[in-house]
Amino acid sequence: MRKIIASTILALLITPLFSQESTDYPVRVFETSILVDNQTVATPFKGMLEFEIHHRFGTVNNGIDDLFGLWAPANIRLGLNYGITDKLMIAAGTAKNYRAQDLAVKYALLQQTSSGSVPVSLTLYGNMAINLLNENTFGPAHDWREIHRLSYFSQILVAKQFGEKFSLQLAPTFIWLNAVEVGYKNANYGISAGARYNFAGSHSIIAEYDQLFNKQDNEEFNAEPQLAIGWEVGTATHAFQLFFANYKDILGQYNFVYNQNSISDGEFLIGLNVTVRF
Repeated sequence: MRKIIASTILALLITPLFSQESTDYPVRVFETSILVDNQTVATPFKGMLEFEIHHRFGTVNNGIDDLFGLWAPANIRLGLNYGITDKLMIAAGTAKNYRAQDLAVKYALLQQTSSGSVPVSLTLYGNMAINLLNENTFGPAHDWREIHRLSYFSQILVAKQFGEKFSLQLAPTFIWLNAVEVGYKNANYGISAGARYNFAGSHSIIAEYDQLFNKQDNEEFNAEPQLAIGWEVGTATHAFQLFFANYKDILGQYNFVYNQNSISDGEFLIGLNVTVRF
């Protein structure tokens, strides 16, 4: 009898511990690996392949003349993300502007848990882009080296889901460009902020804002802040994002440093992202 009582007490003490462990799981703070153009803290699961399509139309300023940018020259990127583990992602892509080829890595250092034992998610991200435009675009021929094609973009992504519907992310950002036009700086830094609000089932409102902190040597080259707001719908295998944004490039190093479209002047464009998971 004593053994039965002791075993029953021990089971009652241990069961809550296992129950707590089984209900404490990582929170999926964002639906996809990207918000608009910036990365999120989310990474693909181990063995998952994500195929991304990014499309940016022209600005809407010309109105009906080019069907609000739909007939204007567009920018597009195709990319692949692969989950080495549930926390480690590698990626590669190609974009029309700058004929840019990019390689990237992302690692989820911390993941917010449902119990709050880990209150935020923290992810590290970095990419390297190769500009494949003609070498004449990089300045005098006698100064030309292939390494001038390279640029780097890195972020520390910190995000938190509040309740079940609202997610917020901040990302200190550092950019290095190996070669720049006279008047620009090689080293640049800023911050990105992003948010997602799920308002009905798989439908969410998404928003993004980027600000470069440093000024360029030539004041005329100072970048305009970047703003995007849109709609996202996601399923287990697909995610679709449609938005308005005032920046046409897709890779962060080009958007942060070179964006000249003004929010106050209404220089916005229509963009869309499609993510397919395998």
